[in-house]
Amino acid sequence: MRIGLFTDTYPPQINGVSTSVQMLKNALEKKNHEVYVITSNNSSIKYDYDEDKHILRIPGVPTGIYDYRLTKIYPLKVINLIKGWKLDVIHSHTEFGVGIFARIFAKQFNIPLVHTYHTMYEDYTHYITHGYFDRTSKKIVEYLTKFYCDKTASELIVPTNKIYKLFKEKYTFEKNIHIVPTGIEVERFFKENVDIETITYLRKRLGYTKKDIVLLFVGRIAQEKNIEFLLNAHKKLISINKNIKLLIVGDGPDRQKYEKLSKKLKIENNVKFVGKIPWDETEYYYNIADIFVTASTTETQGLTIIEAMASSLTPVCINDEAFISAVTNDLNGYIFNDENDYCNIILDLVKNKNKRIKAGIQARIQAEHLSSSQFASNVLLVYEHALSSKNKYRYGFISKIVEKMKGE
Repeated sequence: MRIGLFTDTYPPQINGVSTSVQMLKNALEKKNHEVYVITSNNSSIKYDYDEDKHILRIPGVPTGIYDYRLTKIYPLKVINLIKGWKLDVIHSHTEFGVGIFARIFAKQFNIPLVHTYHTMYEDYTHYITHGYFDRTSKKIVEYLTKFYCDKTASELIVPTNKIYKLFKEKYTFEKNIHIVPTGIEVERFFKENVDIETITYLRKRLGYTKKDIVLLFVGRIAQEKNIEFLLNAHKKLISINKNIKLLIVGDGPDRQKYEKLSKKLKIENNVKFVGKIPWDETEYYYNIADIFVTASTTETQGLTIIEAMASSLTPVCINDEAFISAVTNDLNGYIFNDENDYCNIILDLVKNKNKRIKAGIQARIQAEHLSSSQFASNVLLVYEHALSSKNKYRYGFISKIVEKMKGE
């Protein structure tokens, strides 16, 4: 099968969507499919095509939201190139920029379009509105989400039951919804595949002793990740046990804010912010930690949870449906509801090493079911469904755009 993955973000950019798309490309290619990636370029004028890796980067301008860039919705310069790929199916991973291009191209050349919904946009409107007209902006986001997912796609993929409920119950979605958890290259995080000398060196470099218990958070340092919760709770934890350390890996717009908060709380000696690290070094940070923690309620799935579980780390997650599909409380991890609950769980795991190890073993077993190979197999089933229903769906507004282009 010849597959086109259309995405606004792709490595070397580091985020959940870029990781997901790269994992899918690699896994599909291992199954002998031909996969092309169409994404944005860091240049606002330059087109780049890596013919060997089948990666086309089209000019993009910064959006002001992290490292996301916006492209033209119909870059004429590359139409013939993409047309020559003779794609069987198009898989969009964004609703804007490259995503709109995917929808127009799919309609113009009668190619089935599968779309994956990656981002809970309603949780990110504050970056645009800064607190003003918040209710109105969420309504606009809801309308646009329904339009791009329902009116312009043949099949919709969501990573968890949480997002399935959003579309079925709140958005009253009419078409097929396929729940396909995103997979990762789990083997990369297995303890036996990570160099022990590098782990020992890194732990020593960060100043951790054998007595220290390291809690790890990996992700964007931003308001929606609820890092403030982890910092406030950590003050309570170290008042009981000063060997509990919090390691925060990642960068983002609120890093300085949270660094200042840790000083205000007088916990800076027990909290480290290491910033953004290279993607191919993340496995070392998971493997120097003892427990993975997150209080974010804005995830569609949370790939870092799977990475942590593959590393045999015990995950401790806030009670959110995005995590419940992977974490079974008191088996392969723990779910908390509030700060007291969180602190009690952490203190219990710190005191009971065997309990921590057993949960970590179960976590890895669960992670093995979320491999990139299984992910690709599940996505291929959706592609086949889209191909079997090739002429079933109309594209409405997109059809009008295409007809207008033909007229010109």
